[in-house]
Formats: sequence, structure tokens, C-alpha cells
Amino acid sequence: MSVIGILLEDYFDEREVIYPYYRVQEAGFEPLVIGPKPGSFHGKTPFTFEAKAAAESVRAGDLAGLIVPGGFAPDRMRRHKAMTRLIAEVDALKKPLGAICHAGWALISAGVVKGRRLTGFSSIREDLENAGAVYLDERVVVEGHLVTAQHADDLPAFMQAFLTRFD
Repeated sequence: MSVIGILLEDYFDEREVIYPYYRVQEAGFEPLVIGPKPGSFHGKTPFTFEAKAAAESVRAGDLAGLIVPGGFAPDRMRRHKAMTRLIAEVDALKKPLGAICHAGWALISAGVVKGRRLTGFSSIREDLENAGAVYLDERVVVEGHLVTAQHADDLPAFMQAFLTRFD
């Protein structure tokens, strides 16, 4: 069974982890929740979710794709070189890479946005543009293997677009 990674750090948006987690399973993939270390992380509420693997132990070649949820977690993810390395390696291998809401922050730190068309939550538009991205004010943007979404409300269209990258 092919594995799709889902990055996790404290202050994640619960919807942006749970919905992709189960949609990935429904599509026949095995979700692998990846944190800076294995263990429990809390969302923006007291809800917690478990990371099964540490980013430093995961190789992009072992993943079919990668999803970076939003919330405030991406600001914490980008502080871990192993997490940004994994994003950059998945992108370099042109495997499906999904980013939701504030996840653009982690993509910026991974060095994968320059010259790319993408979207994200409106408050990080300036950050994305300053990093060289072409920001589109659209709910979901697909550019090759990169799929981005503005908000948790866009999850159905985001997951549909992300999963079609495997066709």
C-alpha cells in the first residue's frame, strides 16, 4: 500500500488533519502522520493527534505524496530542518505535494515557492509573494504536482484535486 505523509505540529487546524487523513484512507493509501518527533500534538483546541514517525526518519522516496496542513502549525514546522527537508525532497521528486491555508509558510522555508502559482490563507499572501510565489486569489490552485488551498472550507475540492495527481 502506498503511503501519503501528513505533517503535524502543535496548533494544527484539526479539520485540515482529520479530513485528509480519512480521505487518503478512502482512496486506498496509508496515511503516515509525521511530526518533529513521534508523539501527541495538540490542535488549536485541546484536541490531540498522534504523529507515528519523526520527520528525520522519513525519506521522500518512501512516500507517494505529502500533505502540509495549516493552522498555526506550519510556523512551528518550519523551525525543524527535517520537516522542511522532507517538503523540499517530495517537491524535487515531483510527487504530489499539498498545502492548506497557512501551510505556505512551511513551503517558503522549504524553498519551493519561487516562480510557482499557488494560493493560501489571505494573511500570508504577502509572505508568499515576497518569497517569489505568484499568489492567486482562488480557493484551490493546481500547478503540476503542487496543490494548494486557501482554507479548511476548501478541503473537499483540495482533496479531490490532490488525489487526482495519482491518476
